[in-house]
Amino acid sequence: MTSPIDDLHTVRDYLRYASTQFAASGLYFGHGTDNVWDEAVQLVMRSLNLPLENNTLFLDARLVREERQLIHERIKRRITERVPLAYLLGEAWFMGLPFHVDERVLVPRSPIGELIENRLQPWLGDKSVNRVLDLCTGSGCIGIGAATVFEDALVDLADISVDALEVAESNIELHELGDRVQCIQSDVFSNINGQYDVILSNPPYVDAEDLADMPDEYHHEPELGLAAGSDGLDIAHRILEKAAEHLAQDGLLIVEVGNSWGAMDDAYPDLPLTWLEFENGGSGVFLVTAEALREWQKKA
Repeated sequence: MTSPIDDLHTVRDYLRYASTQFAASGLYFGHGTDNVWDEAVQLVMRSLNLPLENNTLFLDARLVREERQLIHERIKRRITERVPLAYLLGEAWFMGLPFHVDERVLVPRSPIGELIENRLQPWLGDKSVNRVLDLCTGSGCIGIGAATVFEDALVDLADISVDALEVAESNIELHELGDRVQCIQSDVFSNINGQYDVILSNPPYVDAEDLADMPDEYHHEPELGLAAGSDGLDIAHRILEKAAEHLAQDGLLIVEVGNSWGAMDDAYPDLPLTWLEFENGGSGVFLVTAEALREWQKKA
């Protein structure tokens, strides 16, 4: 029996083959793409270190056998093992920037990236940003993204996981930001010192029911980065308990809680949370000022 690699020779061949295989396999798309074609383009092109855009020049290029074997193996693993594409490639894109990723960290996908690209406006106003904390950083994508936008800011990437921080360190090196960005091992705020103008956090927020019902692709991600108790708020509660101590006088706290936003509203009816809207999709991200947090704590 012949192998597909004996019959498929060009980039175009593999784009068509991958699309057909993915369409017939019932894959779940939630780690950077949302459809069969985009998944196929990303797998084939990035496996060959080719650009994702302006790449028509390469469509009829013939591949050597090693390249064909690599692409075929990744297509097979994507389907049979349900491995997220980013883990197969060792790469994900966030805010238009590449990041190293593997199964020690979640695949970057937070809508907070859009907020950073917009320089936290209109909520930041004309306030300067000198220190940023990315809490529960994982791959470091949010904090590193913030460092590329706020070019004079010092940024701390904090996570409880040593494994995750190793990945974050590799991304600091990738983006040559070692002079302004550092990693801190910390269980939420346990090892954090000083105050920040902005605290950004995409903590674990998946409740027990949603975790059990997640598609197979998500079970390749570290449960430490997803699970947050029965209502998904175990870490969010701890963040709100201590955040005011670590925010500058006019600082901002921005936290993603995803589908647990309803439970968040119920748990904090007297705290003025602003739920943010995003043009590029995503929800469940709240913003609260340091001033509002301190007033709320006085009344509590």
